[in-house]
Amino acid sequence: MSKNVYFFGNGRADGTAEMRNLLGGKGANLAEMTNLGIPVPAGFTITTEVCTAYYQNNRQWPAGLEEEIRENMKKVEAAMGKGFGDVNNPLLVSVRSGARVSMPGMMDTILNLGLNDETVQGLIKSSGNERFAWDSYRRFIQMYSNVVLGADHSKFEAIIEEKKKERGVTLDNELTAEDLKDLVAQYKAWIKANLNREFPTDPWEQLRGAINAVFLSWMNPRAITYRKLHKIPEEWGTAVNVQAMVFGNMGDNSATGVAFTRNPSTGENVFYGEFLINAQGEDVVAGIRTPQEISLAASQQWAKENGISEEERKAKYPSLEEYMPECYQQLLELRKKLEGHYKDMQDIEFTIENRKLYMLQTRNGKRTGQAAIKIAVDMVEEGLIDKKTALLRVEPEQLDQLLHPMIDPKAKVTIVGKGLPASPGAAVGQVVFSAEDAERWHEQGHKVILVRTETSPEDISGMHVAQGILTARGGMTSHAAVVARGMGKCCVAGCGEAVVDEANKKVTINGHVFKEGDWMTLNGSTGDVILGQAPLVEPEIAGSFQTLMTWADEVRTLQVRTNADTPHDAKVARDFGAQGIGLCRTEHMFFGPEPERIKAVREMILAEDGEARKKALSKILPYQKADFIAIFETMKDLPVTIRLLDPPLHEFLPHDRKGQEEMAKEMGIPVEKVIEKVNALSEFNPMLGFRGCRLGIIYPEIFATQVQAIFEAACALAKKGQKVVPEVMIPLVGTTGELQKIREYSVKVAEEVMAREGVKLEYLIGTMIELPRAALIADQIAEYADFFSFGTNDMTQMTFGYSRDDAGRFLPTYVEQKILKDDVFQKLDQEGVGQLLEIGLTKGRATRPNLKVGICGEHGGDPSSIEFCHKIGMDYVSCSPYRVPIARLAAAQAELKNPRRK
Repeated sequence: MSKNVYFFGNGRADGTAEMRNLLGGKGANLAEMTNLGIPVPAGFTITTEVCTAYYQNNRQWPAGLEEEIRENMKKVEAAMGKGFGDVNNPLLVSVRSGARVSMPGMMDTILNLGLNDETVQGLIKSSGNERFAWDSYRRFIQMYSNVVLGADHSKFEAIIEEKKKERGVTLDNELTAEDLKDLVAQYKAWIKANLNREFPTDPWEQLRGAINAVFLSWMNPRAITYRKLHKIPEEWGTAVNVQAMVFGNMGDNSATGVAFTRNPSTGENVFYGEFLINAQGEDVVAGIRTPQEISLAASQQWAKENGISEEERKAKYPSLEEYMPECYQQLLELRKKLEGHYKDMQDIEFTIENRKLYMLQTRNGKRTGQAAIKIAVDMVEEGLIDKKTALLRVEPEQLDQLLHPMIDPKAKVTIVGKGLPASPGAAVGQVVFSAEDAERWHEQGHKVILVRTETSPEDISGMHVAQGILTARGGMTSHAAVVARGMGKCCVAGCGEAVVDEANKKVTINGHVFKEGDWMTLNGSTGDVILGQAPLVEPEIAGSFQTLMTWADEVRTLQVRTNADTPHDAKVARDFGAQGIGLCRTEHMFFGPEPERIKAVREMILAEDGEARKKALSKILPYQKADFIAIFETMKDLPVTIRLLDPPLHEFLPHDRKGQEEMAKEMGIPVEKVIEKVNALSEFNPMLGFRGCRLGIIYPEIFATQVQAIFEAACALAKKGQKVVPEVMIPLVGTTGELQKIREYSVKVAEEVMAREGVKLEYLIGTMIELPRAALIADQIAEYADFFSFGTNDMTQMTFGYSRDDAGRFLPTYVEQKILKDDVFQKLDQEGVGQLLEIGLTKGRATRPNLKVGICGEHGGDPSSIEFCHKIGMDYVSCSPYRVPIARLAAAQAELKNPRRK
């Protein structure tokens, strides 16, 4: 029979760190810490395989599991010197989840399990602390009733709030033993009246219920949402960790805390964390009480930022370094030991029981993109890891957090409040007060700031769609802070000046009232809450970011270009390290700043014959030439691939009556003529209609004018000494005849311009491979193409028969029901579309061995798609400007995983 339960305790564990898939991250790390001689309370882990079996077997335990649990509980009892259910010296346990990757707060936990009316007396006797025992009991009933029995958590909160009001106190820890004893009685009475059952008293029944609840929480809505966001497979399941309780709520010599071995927000190499005296773990992350800083320096800085005097700080909020210096020193030693062992920044949970330190968890800490880069670079410089490890450790998508605008430091802004800088970056949005409202407003096209008193795991979907998050309560290790950092969301936590009125949908901050829909700006790097919409500035690559990018460029073999249609986009991309333009869409230039542009285009569309078309095109020519000069100048000596007109002509005409009337008036023609043309150009399926190279065959003067503009621009710069190698790309080719004809007149125009200007240029004429047929006959097409660029957006549409504009109606359901693994417009379908890419590349190079091949669809910025492009031997990927650094890192990781260099 397979082993389902793994023990850890007394310096010996059945498991190891390598057994993460079986024991989950938490279980594997508890085992590893135990084997390292770190003080970990004894316990055991039920494997992830049991969770999978539980769901496969109609939510029944596998045979023999209970016997294994009972055997391992005996080992825990022996290690801790206590008995589970013993009325004189009771062993209490925690029951926690533990997936193979961290899912903070998404699944359920039960603490203090094993208490009943008899064992609570034993706890009083063994601890000598009546208040602590009753506090643990009321916590257990509250948590167990919510997690296992399905009671609404707020019902118990209402009872405790009433008790505090009755006693004239504000904090839970100000209630007496008698108050807590009365709360236990009230809780049990509420359960009997509202759930029609007695609260379970048998510790083994409690344990069975808790283990099942943890298994069931793997499929709760917030866990499902989190898995979708982070691409965690459902079939992995969760382990269950049953561990002896140690108590941070045993009095003023006890405490609990959460710490990071480095700052998870900035990456700074400082020990960083928070703790609470006389508390249990959930008090810290829930943000119910103001947490205290671990280090003296951080505590003094916190007090300074919050206008608290040094005398008040020392009296009310001492650091752990001051309050329990021996435990603080132990933590510093463990910080060094854990980082040295795991060679990564660690997120640790600890409890101090009567001045004795216990470690409850370590895991690789969630961090922002900024922190991920700094930590990786610093650890190379410290000799902990090598460059290869550093490059593989930073997730390319994390860079996205550093590539978006920040608040302009020169701008005059009105700061109305200040909280903790929990997750950096800037967020501008309209205020909403619930996760549901955030989702609704987001669906309507609004950018939102989610404002909460404190967030809970149920808020995950609202946090995902929000630009940023503001909480009134909670510290740097609160739920909001940890989850926001993992998502790369701007977050300001613990803004004590914020009075949130969720019922009336408003928040008051130092007299400033924000109602639902009002604009707010958050600065997650400073903790500032700003009135209205603050101006933003573009980011830049510098410091550790620049270092990491340099290392990436040293490694990668795949080039990274950009999709850019304006000099501004070209400059952004070049500053981000783009090695050229892989797609310049000429049609975007028609909607330029001068109204004459679109007017000339419409005149060309309305033309009755070739001569009239040429006359209109002559007005477009100077605009296109000027645009190309500006882009060539911006990219200097880097390659620029320009795609000739691709969309159908009707896209340039107004489709509403008002717009048609305005166009007719502007052009001095009857509105009927406009309507007639719109009707004539309308298509049943424009995607498959009169567009791309088909326009160039029927109206060759359109493409010829664009080619003329390209080469006149290139010649003008060549005369000034700039090297320009234009790459002309013909779109939507499906036959060799299309490409052959358009290439012939394009070459003719190019040669005429160069002869007229007295300049000789190198140039390339290639095609965009977007149609399955083009991929299948790529060997023939390559006879007339100097390069291929795969347009994977259209290739995906054509291969699947999905319209990208309409697929949103069913694609999310397809992904949810696992018909598709991912949205195929976000991640390249390697199985189907990828096969066409590989066929096209292989056949094309069979004809033309030096054929330059790239990709310019949206997939060019997706890390998994980039890895595929690297693997099949493409020369470059092209992506939007803000994804260039992401692509550079992804390309380096692809080379490290699957080397092309010999």
